[in-house]
Amino acid sequence: MAATTHTVSNQVPPLTGYDVFATDRALFEAVQRHTSPELLAGVRGELGELGRAAGSAQVQEWGAQANANPPVLRSHDRYGHRIDEVEFHPAWHRLLGHAVGAGLTNAWGRPGGHVRRAAGFLVWTQAEAGHGCPLSMTHAAVPALRTDPELAAAWEPLLTSPVYERGLRPAGRKAGALLGMGMTEKQGGTDVRANTTRAEPLAAAGEYLLTGHKWFCSAPMSDGFLVLAQAPGGLTCFLLPRVLPDGTRNPFAIQRLKDKLGNRSNASAEVEFDGTWARRVGEEGRGVRTIIEMVAATRLDCVVGSAALMRQAVAQAIHHCTYRSAFGGVLIEKPLMRNVLADLALESEAATVLAMRLAAAYDDGSDGELAFLRIAVPAAKYWVTKRCTPLVGEALECLGGNGYVEESGMPRLLREAPLNSIWEGAGNVQALDVLRALQREPMALNAFLQEVGRARGADHRLDGAIRDMLTELADLDGIEARARRLAERMALVLQGSLLVRWAPPEVADAFCASRLGGDRGAGFGTLPHTLDLASVVERARPVAH
Repeated sequence: MAATTHTVSNQVPPLTGYDVFATDRALFEAVQRHTSPELLAGVRGELGELGRAAGSAQVQEWGAQANANPPVLRSHDRYGHRIDEVEFHPAWHRLLGHAVGAGLTNAWGRPGGHVRRAAGFLVWTQAEAGHGCPLSMTHAAVPALRTDPELAAAWEPLLTSPVYERGLRPAGRKAGALLGMGMTEKQGGTDVRANTTRAEPLAAAGEYLLTGHKWFCSAPMSDGFLVLAQAPGGLTCFLLPRVLPDGTRNPFAIQRLKDKLGNRSNASAEVEFDGTWARRVGEEGRGVRTIIEMVAATRLDCVVGSAALMRQAVAQAIHHCTYRSAFGGVLIEKPLMRNVLADLALESEAATVLAMRLAAAYDDGSDGELAFLRIAVPAAKYWVTKRCTPLVGEALECLGGNGYVEESGMPRLLREAPLNSIWEGAGNVQALDVLRALQREPMALNAFLQEVGRARGADHRLDGAIRDMLTELADLDGIEARARRLAERMALVLQGSLLVRWAPPEVADAFCASRLGGDRGAGFGTLPHTLDLASVVERARPVAH
């Protein structure tokens, strides 16, 4: 065919070779806001390095390769011996190694650790989200292990190490280790108190043999796992190593890998325990209380991970519309498309600002901030993760048919989007956890109200939303059936408060008008036309400012 019949024009260049961190104004400003001055230069430097890597063509190719080549279960070796290993594409190991080396499993033991790690997680997840699962669980296991000083002394240095060592060997012989988690079982799901896995005590203090199964065991190639099982004293938390100190394999039969909607690069497994050695973590019968801090930390990562997916989707949409022409001009200058992009940008910035505020509360660590987290984390997890899927779907549509094609990367983002809403407790669990905090922990509500109250008087729509929220909180009639409504309202009020205090006026004004003042339709792209939408879109454009 003659070349003249296929001249390529009006195609958008790939969004590559850019700094994912420096071009994200909302994230960049949040890091500056929540990082102490003496640390700021160093933190910016490390996040800049990570951002440039995440935006590089090489790392983007690794992400595509890891998703195009999902993990494979090798249950037996060539001789018929059971090995229960999971084989990953080399790109997975490159991504995971870079992330571990960048400190994405190390927040608890360094100054400003949670803010710098959350920002790094938000940046690096935009390159590929699947390998974030073992990063998240390894990071989140630290507070649970600290209930046992002996275990913490042995494992914490490995979990926070910047060294990634693949392969199954005794953890004590490695320079760094990863930790997974197994809580749910097929008969109970979220209701972990219905677990049937048995833990039989051995003669040595704290040692048990486990028999049972786990329906969802994340990252089964990890060096160890925190699991729940029924001990004589009730549901208890255990640390289960894949390889025992003498080098023998702990019984850990991987029955199959889940065939998932998204998260294709990551392995999720069904596993069986049969006389599997484990060490108790915490007291017998206190398993949920022991592991709950790990759950809270992974829930925050769900918020951060969703914010990352939203940011990448918005960046791709704005980038496309900056270069694509239609109907006599570039799309970004068309009033209706600008409305859509501005609406998406508002949602993304609100998610980022909220995620980083929660990370900063962990770094603060005071009683008031911890009380605030008790109610703000489930509310944020409920709302931000739920907004991710419709946002990514709308951003995909901004690319038209090109967005529906795998090469654009948008279908991978869309498949990934629902995960964080399901993982670590789906929507109802989070909404009910908000109620539980309201009913059992008065300090949590006080801390939450103090936080949103810091912006009182700055915007009449925010003030009205706070009053409506207080009215709803005072009404206990049918409170469980209204739990989702209440969690949504609390999350929106909190986002509004943060944006009014810290975002540019055009962003705060648009958010309060649409999300709190009700001046919008049910879909994206229905903002009031009188707002400064061009400034909102320009702020979110993935270019250095």
